[in-house]
Amino acid sequence: MKVIGIGNAIVDVICKVDDEFLAKNYLTKSNMKLIDEIEFKKLLNNLKIEETVSGGSVANSIVGLSQLGNKAGFIGKVSDDSLGQKYEQGLKKEKVEYFYSKKKEILPTGTCLILITPDSERTMCTFLGTAGKINKTDINIKAIKDSEITFLEGYLWDEGEPKDAFNEAIQYSNKTAMSLSDKFCVDRHKKSFLELVQNKLDITFANEQEILELIDAKSFDDVIYFGKKINKTLVITRSDKGSVAIHENEVIECESHKDLKIVDLTGAGDLFAAGFLHEYINKRSIHESLRKGTEMASKVIQTIGARL
Repeated sequence: MKVIGIGNAIVDVICKVDDEFLAKNYLTKSNMKLIDEIEFKKLLNNLKIEETVSGGSVANSIVGLSQLGNKAGFIGKVSDDSLGQKYEQGLKKEKVEYFYSKKKEILPTGTCLILITPDSERTMCTFLGTAGKINKTDINIKAIKDSEITFLEGYLWDEGEPKDAFNEAIQYSNKTAMSLSDKFCVDRHKKSFLELVQNKLDITFANEQEILELIDAKSFDDVIYFGKKINKTLVITRSDKGSVAIHENEVIECESHKDLKIVDLTGAGDLFAAGFLHEYINKRSIHESLRKGTEMASKVIQTIGARL
């Protein structure tokens, strides 16, 4: 197996809203908020569903890798309910091997409301459900040992038990990559994330906001200095300023694509990671990896949802 992903198995429910809806419900645009089942149902009552997709950040990346012709797998916890069944079918349809045996759980399958405003920004409200209860007994160690890279998501640190699962996965991985996921996620787990980035991960994906938050940087020069110092592979997306990788003391830059008809920014980072990892595992250069990441992200933001 080329890449195995471990993340929150979440069914994405995509809806269009206006800025007033966000303000009225005390939601911060472009960020992710964890909610309970009651709040989820309350919000959904006032919305029209555009699309329902098997989602989750790393799962989106893994599907992207599979679409590019790589053998890819995923570990994520669902319940044996209708959404859990749909989730598994959604992955199998994309030729992703699903390394999890679902059973009836106390909590239902996790769901994420993706609210798209007219400016194409996406604001997420996530009810983790049973996805947030993944533990180390759910980790398929053989599948991890048989994979070239294990890809993790920072979102998985949002509840207690998954941290053990995370560490279990890292321990048996040949190479480990992780996405920092979200600025608020970084803020909540700064000390742990910094330890991971400096000492345990081979590749870290972040956007500019997330990496600045992680290292309390005053400028992007601080990020370059940090990246060179840790001597790993640090990949940073900078929106219309393109992307940068700091790899073995070298700084590699890639321009963003221009004149795109942006519809929805959901999944831009997920598909960027898929493109980058595709080139990386197929032994291409870091610059080619950045270019492929940019190409994949540019495609997905011109469509609704986080899948191509």
